[in-house]
Amino acid sequence: MTSHFRGFPEEGLQFLESLKRNNKRSWFQARKTIYETTLKGPLDEFILALAGEFGEFAPEFIANPKISKYRIYRDTRFSQNKTPYKTHVAAIFPQRGLAKHQGASFYIHIAPDEAFVGGGLWRPEPSDLFALREYMSNRHQDFRKLIRNRTFRKLFGDIGGETLARMPRGFPKDHPAEDLLRHKQFLASHILDRELLTTPKLQRAVVISFKALLPIIRFINEPIVHRNKQILREQPAGPRSR
Repeated sequence: MTSHFRGFPEEGLQFLESLKRNNKRSWFQARKTIYETTLKGPLDEFILALAGEFGEFAPEFIANPKISKYRIYRDTRFSQNKTPYKTHVAAIFPQRGLAKHQGASFYIHIAPDEAFVGGGLWRPEPSDLFALREYMSNRHQDFRKLIRNRTFRKLFGDIGGETLARMPRGFPKDHPAEDLLRHKQFLASHILDRELLTTPKLQRAVVISFKALLPIIRFINEPIVHRNKQILREQPAGPRSR
């Protein structure tokens, strides 16, 4: 199923702005219908619209409201910030065959005054990160060509994310990819203006951003997908039925 996305209603953005000042359960519950009709519903429509787009340029990625959409309710168990609600709505678009937060994916969140668009590798499992580093160590020149691409540079600038102070174990200190191998994350993002959020133009702007990021996402996921397939091949077969 696809959807024609018309933009987020102005009332939805105003709701998020008000939520910043009234981040309490009683306030939210009294206005939950506003959230559902002006944010939750339009976000579903946006994800479905992007599903049609992904089907054309990157069919290996998932755009499904049940999988992609993040809840607005915050997990406060391990956070010093105990406010119960996020002040944005967000969605993630992971690769098929990987867990939702495994590997590199696309991401967007809509805040009251802007859209944050990007993607990459956020919190990889140590084994996945090691597989990527091994892959990167042999193909770092290919990766550098991708991040030097003119469209990528114009939109995102460069690859960011947390890095180690020293080279990770298992790699020589004088490796020519030292700057890349020290990365613990590989992230790229940029901001879209508020004026786009309430119009159909938002969809086009996000697709342009995702297309520019796609070669990098695919590069990062290549060794992770390969490792997953290898693990599956090495798993013992179940008992044969008689």
